[in-house]
Amino acid sequence: MYQMKKLALATLTAGMLGLSPLAAQAADSDLSRQLSEARQEGSIWTAIALNRHLSPFSIEVDVENGVAVLSGKVESDVDRDLAEQLALGTEGVKQVDNRLQVDPGTQPSQQNAGLAQQFDDATLTAMVKSKLLWNSNTEGLDIDVDTRSGVVTLKGHARSAEAKELAGRLAENTKGVERVDNHLSVAGDGTAGQAQKAAQDTSRAISDAWITSKVKSSYLYDSQLDGLDISVETKAGMVELSGSVLNAAEKELAIEIARNIRGVRGVDADALQIGG
Repeated sequence: MYQMKKLALATLTAGMLGLSPLAAQAADSDLSRQLSEARQEGSIWTAIALNRHLSPFSIEVDVENGVAVLSGKVESDVDRDLAEQLALGTEGVKQVDNRLQVDPGTQPSQQNAGLAQQFDDATLTAMVKSKLLWNSNTEGLDIDVDTRSGVVTLKGHARSAEAKELAGRLAENTKGVERVDNHLSVAGDGTAGQAQKAAQDTSRAISDAWITSKVKSSYLYDSQLDGLDISVETKAGMVELSGSVLNAAEKELAIEIARNIRGVRGVDADALQIGG
């Protein structure tokens, strides 16, 4: 329906040529309304495609005068209600006519599932690249990150076997990553070493706010740590952790992650409680 409406808009625009002033004004008003409705349909469709619960299903979207009509089939009542809420959250949509049918045997649409996987893979690639850039031991490495169906492939050069292993571990511990294929080659004192030195030279003056945000983000990205209960504060490069973790292993991991963020001079985790 979204593609059909775009075609209608193009036809209407072409037909406006040669109209009388009043007719042209009416046509222009109609065009503006249809453009708005097309944007609303696109927004709803994108929200559905990005939602991993709804993306496998083929859902039709049509917006007319502020009413979004949803049709198609989903697997459960939860999916049906979720689609309605996403539509209601779109600016300009005042009401939803939810015609979605619930069928537990509904077969997922491979086209939509593939699109959702592309979004997931792009997100994972960005998360892994960020973690490698923020880490003081991998920031200067020449690493290319590619993700397909949750499998992350690392290519490029590491200055040592330890740096290669660390890069792989950072990728493996990222939420959503299924497997890591670490094809990094060890470059010794060559290109990777020069890149690392250049990165160290440019990271000497890093703000406390930058450090705090990267520590928090690293916690949220990590599959072994629930960073929502950890508070982070940085003063002159010294990171202070407070809140609670489930066990001693999580506390050690939180300290290690913070310590390895660029610009961190030390970590104080005395206020980070275990089992709180």
